[in-house]
Amino acid sequence: MLTRRHIRVKVMQSIYAFGQSANENLNAEEKFLQKSMQEMYDLFLLNLDLLVKIKDKAEDFLTKSQKKYLATEEDKNPNLKFVNNRVIQQIEKTEKLSQLLEDRKLTNWSRDEEYVAILWEAVKTSQHYNDYLATRESNYKEDKNFIITIFKEVIAPNEKLYDYLEDRKLTWLDDLPIVNTGLLKLLQRAKASYEQFEIPRLFKSQEDKDFASELFKKTLLNEQAFMEDVSEKTPKWDKERIAEIDAILLKMAICEFLKFPSIPVKVSINEYLEIAKEYSTPKSSIFINGILDKLSKEYKENGKLNKMGRGLM
Repeated sequence: MLTRRHIRVKVMQSIYAFGQSANENLNAEEKFLQKSMQEMYDLFLLNLDLLVKIKDKAEDFLTKSQKKYLATEEDKNPNLKFVNNRVIQQIEKTEKLSQLLEDRKLTNWSRDEEYVAILWEAVKTSQHYNDYLATRESNYKEDKNFIITIFKEVIAPNEKLYDYLEDRKLTWLDDLPIVNTGLLKLLQRAKASYEQFEIPRLFKSQEDKDFASELFKKTLLNEQAFMEDVSEKTPKWDKERIAEIDAILLKMAICEFLKFPSIPVKVSINEYLEIAKEYSTPKSSIFINGILDKLSKEYKENGKLNKMGRGLM
């Protein structure tokens, strides 16, 4: 689920938090980094399960409508298109999801089902839902497109959901863009031939998990030396004038130059430029690119660039 860029963002956030806190225990902060990534995976699983729980709420609503004393013909013979949505059925049948939710004790929607009800009401009253129920028959493509649309346009942007997630875990709001992008990609890959969904792992490999810890620790343990190299390339700038996020991204990139032999220089530079565009000031990427370009060339000339294999320089 997590790409290397996602991992770099989480490390950046943790280094920033470490700098803001009075805590000097590096190991404790590294454990917090791992914990925050695991909690982001919890959010991914919960948001996927939320689709099923909203469907359950819809099913309960239709059942109760049928039992009304003055039930209309529509109440007695409701349109079951949403509750029979093939994509949601695939998610519901996914044994791995059920097992992960149980193992990680993720019972949020059972404990706080009023938020499921709020989201069901938002779905039910949306134009997307009314358009979807304009007919009683559908194919897999229509079911899939509806779920993707309703998640993007109704569920994900819901302010009540935002408030709830912020109250439950402070880091979840920062994680939402990554989580929602991952969930949409999972839905977009869905096929009619699937019996169950293939739930992605948090880390693609043990190497990626280790990368997060190593990048965090090596950046902080060497940050003074890295910042001295930056200062040499910015003689007219005081340290205080460099945006804090820019300084962190520069130190992380230098750490990859010098401490991670298998990561190409161009990859490191491109990754941190993209992160800067999203998380820092409008001109940060230009500033960072200039510094990293100068430093990478200097390290190469001085034999400090620690890279192994062709094409890594």
